[in-house]
Parts: sequence; structure tokens; C-alpha cells
Amino acid sequence: MDVVVHGGDLLYRSRVPAWLAETALAPLKRLAESGVPVLLVPGNHERSRMPFPLLAFHERLHVFDRPRVFVVAARGLRVAFMGFPYTQDVRRRFPEMLAALGRQSLPADIRVLCLHQCIEGATCGPGNFTFRFGPDVIRTADVPRDVTVTLSGHIHRHQVLQPVGLAPVIYAGSVERTSFAESLETKGFVVLELARPGLRSFEFRPLPTRPMVTRTVSFGDTDVMTVHTRLAAAIESTPGDAVVQLRVAGQVPPGLTAGTLRALAGARTVTLAIRANDPGERKR
Repeated sequence: MDVVVHGGDLLYRSRVPAWLAETALAPLKRLAESGVPVLLVPGNHERSRMPFPLLAFHERLHVFDRPRVFVVAARGLRVAFMGFPYTQDVRRRFPEMLAALGRQSLPADIRVLCLHQCIEGATCGPGNFTFRFGPDVIRTADVPRDVTVTLSGHIHRHQVLQPVGLAPVIYAGSVERTSFAESLETKGFVVLELARPGLRSFEFRPLPTRPMVTRTVSFGDTDVMTVHTRLAAAIESTPGDAVVQLRVAGQVPPGLTAGTLRALAGARTVTLAIRANDPGERKR
């Protein structure tokens, strides 16, 4: 392994306590400490910047906190990794951001573009929504032709776009399922082999992920013991490390509390959703 590129959304929001930012950065800093250069693209969850930037300081941990180019030399090859943080209204601003990279004078054998954006043709969700238009979607026609490959975060589904006449656009996707819309998606990372002629190969490598399971329960006019028994049966029917969504048909019994769910969950993560039968019912 010669270099690692992290596509962003390392954190779930921009305002987090310092200890959480430090915890999230720790694995990347350990990699950097081992001698592997690490490149990080701040995503939209970080509001295009890393909180507590001094915590990310390391001579081999490089953050695309603005349009930047980092040249990495390995195995006789000089690779220019070019990129910028998540940018709103990127459809209009993309040419401007590329120009800020000054890539024409780069002392490198090949160029890799690193982003955290939606690119035309990318898909997501159970309905395979395809990004085509909008201010936050980059036109494939605007992707530079002098790059060997474009690596992007932002979309959680692994996919490879092959625009006509352009280098591949690779989304590694998230390494974990982050919503039930991703419950059937395989998660992992991508390994690329770069050579002087360009992109020699790439391979998606799956990772073990927690299963996401939905169960529907109905209580009606039952006593506390019956509520507890039905809850326990629904939860115990799922894998021990599952992320479980319990859909409650009808009213939620008064004795059903967050503490009850935690006590029954074990190593699982259990959430509760109410199937609305009338305007007064809603998700919890």
C-alpha cells in the first residue's frame, strides 16, 4: 500500500467535540505514522472543512481543505493527487475549482482527481435514482480529460462510471451501511494499481458489515408482560449485531421506553418507528 485516499464524511457533522474529531482521525494518523501518505477530502457532513484542523496535523496526512495538489512518489512513479473539499453549486463552480489547481504545470507522471461530489450518471437508493441535473451535480463533459481516474466520495453506493472518452469515475462507497436505504448494499473499499501508462487495474474489496433488519410488531390492548415478550421475540429473531428497526402497528404501549429497548437489544442497535394510522401518530 503506497497511498490512501479517504473520500470524506469522516465525521457526521461539522461541530463535534475535540475528542471525537481526534478519535475519528486516529486510524488515519496511525497509517500516516507507519509511513503511508493519507489524503483526506472534507465532505458535506464536515461542511467542507475539518474541525480542529490542528488535530489533523501530520507530515503525511494531507487535507484538501482548499484546491490543492499533493504529489506522491512511489515505485518510480510520481502521482499528482488533485482535489478540493465539498463545494456547493459545484456545477457552476467546477471550472473555477479546476483552474485553481494549476494542474498544467504539475511535475508528475499521472494525475488523479479527488472529490466529494455527485457526478452525472451516479446512482443511489433502492429506486436507483440517477443524478443528471442540478447545481450540485458535475457534468461528465466537464471532467478533465488529462486525469487517469477520478475518485469521489459523497455517494455511499460503490459504483464505477465509464463516461465515453473519459477516464473512469470510481465511488468506493461507504464502508458501513448508514441507512435502511442501503440495507442490501455490499460495502467495502477499492484498491487501484497505477502505472506510467495510467490505471492498470482496480478492485472492489468487500468488508463485513452489520446487517440491517426490519421487524413489524403489534401490541393492541396488551399488558406489560405481553409487550415485553413480543418485543423480545422480535429482537431476538435478528442477528446479534444487527441494526434493527421495529415498526409498531398501532399505538405504542405506555411501558415501551428507550430503557426497555436498550435492555433487550444486547449488541444490536434498535430504533422504533410508528406506522401512522391517523394524523396524530408519527415516527419516533
